Amino acid sequence: MGFGRRINEEVIKEEVKVWDCVSETCKCWIRDNFKSDDKPKCPICGSEMVLTTRELQVVNNNSIYSK
Repeated sequence: MGFGRRINEEVIKEEVKVWDCVSETCKCWIRDNFKSDDKPKCPICGSEMVLTTRELQVVNNNSIYSK
């Protein structure tokens, strides 16, 4: 028996819609299924955000408030 041995789970990735901040000095982004508005503003700097995609680990939003 080994203490400290972890069970390595496979990381599942998929193409996900995200909103990227347009400001060149800000690196903020939000997953589409975690946004609070239809066209969100950057929560860090307040700039506009544009819809794009990234390959990310799958995370489900089970909030009752998600659309």
